[in-house]
Amino acid sequence: MKAVFMTDRGKVRQHNEDSGGIIQNLDGHRLAIVADGMGGHLAGEVASGMTLMELKKQWEGTKGITTADQAEEWLKEQILHVNQLLYDHARSNSECDGMGTTIVAAISTEHFATVANIGDSRCYLLNESGFNQVTVDHSLVNELVRFGQISKEDAEHHPRKNVLLRALGTEETVEMDIKTIMFEEGDCLLLCSDGLSNKVSEREMKEILSSDCLHDQKAAKLISLANNYGGEDNISLAIVEFSEPSEGVE
Repeated sequence: MKAVFMTDRGKVRQHNEDSGGIIQNLDGHRLAIVADGMGGHLAGEVASGMTLMELKKQWEGTKGITTADQAEEWLKEQILHVNQLLYDHARSNSECDGMGTTIVAAISTEHFATVANIGDSRCYLLNESGFNQVTVDHSLVNELVRFGQISKEDAEHHPRKNVLLRALGTEETVEMDIKTIMFEEGDCLLLCSDGLSNKVSEREMKEILSSDCLHDQKAAKLISLANNYGGEDNISLAIVEFSEPSEGVE
């Protein structure tokens, strides 16, 4: 397994409210996380940071997850636990009132990847079938597209593009999407915040991920491209590629 996480403040924002990383558990399986925080003064940074730290702590002590059902159950249980932590923290600390975060997280083993998401941070899959979005945005604009009220092209420039219908920590209960995909050698996951997906086209993402560069170079190129296109938001991404054990680990 080869994996890299990278984040950048962008060219406009004063703070980076994204958090994320690649974490190994006791069996060497990877948990990739991208969380895009939101809220008042620095509250988004608190929400995404708490999310990362709690999931990191729980995953590092985990072992024995060998099936998709076990991975899906772990993600559901832990993300709901984090939701309660964030909600309680916001209610107890007035400066964090209304804080929340998106999350996209993927457990990757030698045979499958299980992906969970809330909000509009995304997961894409590059494999022999092409380059496709795995997750569905929980946003107002995506609902308008889904019900045929606007086109996908209109959605790219819609004035309410950033309105989320779900986020982690803003309500006492939350629903998430969870799905498992089978991994084959050379398959690649890209998890990212909307600071990347709002700026870089799927064609450009596919082109960079398909290149012969090292994974940290691919990540840097994607972030550089988003900044070249304006960089109005924080930009975070994780790349996870399945490879045979003999190929080593990045």
